[in-house]
This record gives sequence, C-alpha cells and structure tokens, in this order.
Amino acid sequence: MWQGFPLRPDQASTIAQGVDHLYYFLTAIDLFFTAVIFLTIFYFAIRYRRRSEKDQPTQIEGNIPLELLWTLIPLGLVTITFLWGTSLFVQNARPPAAAAEIFVVGKQWMWKIQHPEGIEEINELHVPVNRAVKLTMTSEDVIHDFSVPAFRIKKDVVPGMYTSEWFEATKTGTFHLFCDQYCGTNHALMKGEVIVMEPAAYEQWLSGGVRGETMTQAGAKLYDQLACITCHGTGKGPPLSGIYNRPVKLSDGTTVTADDAYLRESILVPSAKIVEGYPPIMPTYKGQVTEEQLLQLIAYIRSLTPQAGKTDK
Repeated sequence: MWQGFPLRPDQASTIAQGVDHLYYFLTAIDLFFTAVIFLTIFYFAIRYRRRSEKDQPTQIEGNIPLELLWTLIPLGLVTITFLWGTSLFVQNARPPAAAAEIFVVGKQWMWKIQHPEGIEEINELHVPVNRAVKLTMTSEDVIHDFSVPAFRIKKDVVPGMYTSEWFEATKTGTFHLFCDQYCGTNHALMKGEVIVMEPAAYEQWLSGGVRGETMTQAGAKLYDQLACITCHGTGKGPPLSGIYNRPVKLSDGTTVTADDAYLRESILVPSAKIVEGYPPIMPTYKGQVTEEQLLQLIAYIRSLTPQAGKTDK
C-alpha cells in the first residue's frame, strides 16, 4: 500500500541512519507533547467548566513540585537533543583523512564537477561505494546549496569562499541531487544525479571517461601562463614549495594557515594579507581567472612539496 508513497528517502550513506534516528526522536517528542497538551485542554474544558454563576474557582498561589516538573523535563529533553545534534554535527563536519576530494562549482543553473584526475561532469557526480568523499565547493554567482537527500547532506555553496561537506555512500545506485537554496528563475531545474558505483566499475569509468589534463597539470600550465615564476621563483615573492596548510607569518605580526581559502584570497586580493619580509607587488587576478582555474592553481600549489624536490615552477 505504501510502496508508492515513501515517507523518507533511502538511507544511502553512513550519515543517514544517525540523522534519521535524531529525526524520529524529535518527531516522537512533538507527537507526545501535542497529544498531552490537547488532551489536557479538552479535559480541563470539561472537568472545570462553569456550572453556575456562583461557581468560584479555587485560587492556586503556586505549586513548586509541579513547576519543577514542567521545567526540568523540557530542560532534560532539550539537553539530550542538543548533545545528540552536536555530536552528529561534529562527526559529519570532519571528513576522514583518507577521503577522496572532488571539486564542485555551482552556477546558475548547473553543477560543474571536477575530479582531480581531469574528468569533468555537468549535473552528474560519479563516486565509489564505501569510500569517503569530500566535496570542496564554491559558486560563481549567487548562493546555492548542494543537497543529496538520500545521503542526508546539504551545504550552502557560497560565492567568494570555499565550503565543504563529505559523505560515504553505502549502496550503489542513482540518487537525486538538488539545489536547496533559491537561486533564481530556474532554481527548480538546478538538479542532477549522484551515481554510486562498485570500486572496480568506478575505476573503469574513471579510466574510460573523457580525460583532459589533471587539475595539477592544468594548474601548472596556468602558473606558467600567468608568469607566477617571475616572483615566486626569484625571491621577489614568498616561496610556494611546501606552503600548503603551513603557518605563514604576515607583515602585521599575525600568523595564518595557508589553506585553500588563504590561497584563493592571495590570488584574487593579494594585498589583503602581506607575507612578512616581502613587498606588496603581486597584481590581482580577480576577473582574470575563473573559479575552476582557481581550483586548478590551488591543486598545483598543493603539489609543490620540498620532499618531492620541486621548485615553485
């Protein structure tokens, strides 16, 4: 009878079950107190209805046990909900160290997916089953929201910054992808599919897809085209080898971590954070590189490791 009317999407990720259990708990509390409140109202309306003009209700000045009861019970339920929800949030906000990273750019009205290996997709995301996947996301225009109901994940995709979310699919199949933030006229059409495959099938798809340059290779080419080596390879600008996720001391005495957000800002607004010991001579590349190219440049900078014996070129 109910096969055509599912009450919820499939549970298709490691996150889904925990989110659903919290949802069931909140729903049970809502239904319980809704029933108690309405039944109490009906009982009081009948039990204490006024039978004559002479009826005078007894004045109750206070009832400490009753007041403690209706204070402590909601406090306990709210505390449980807060701790439960917080633990889920923290767990779901920290991707495993071994998670595969895929890059997402939202634009009116489509999703553009970039795999590090060089394959690009539009409104489709292929991933392997039983493997953690981290999505690094940004927008070219307005705020979007990357949502996969079967995985119980959704995260705003914001222009001018990077946001991330992760999931680990637990079953193969095709699952709906939506934009859950109103983003303009064709918002309802900004949708796609997440295709979860067996690891062997995913590797076959990855090797057989239309493959261009890897993101690192494309970033290296851009690095040359923009003549970044002119400064970062000659001592005029700070060295980039091994800088990723390392502390960087600024001219104002503060220290920042050279993460994706810092590198993005340094490319687009280089005067925002000047590295100590170097003059502010870097030009801005705002309007000269796209969001996809920014991700490629950052992928290349990530690959510049002293251990590999690489220079800034």
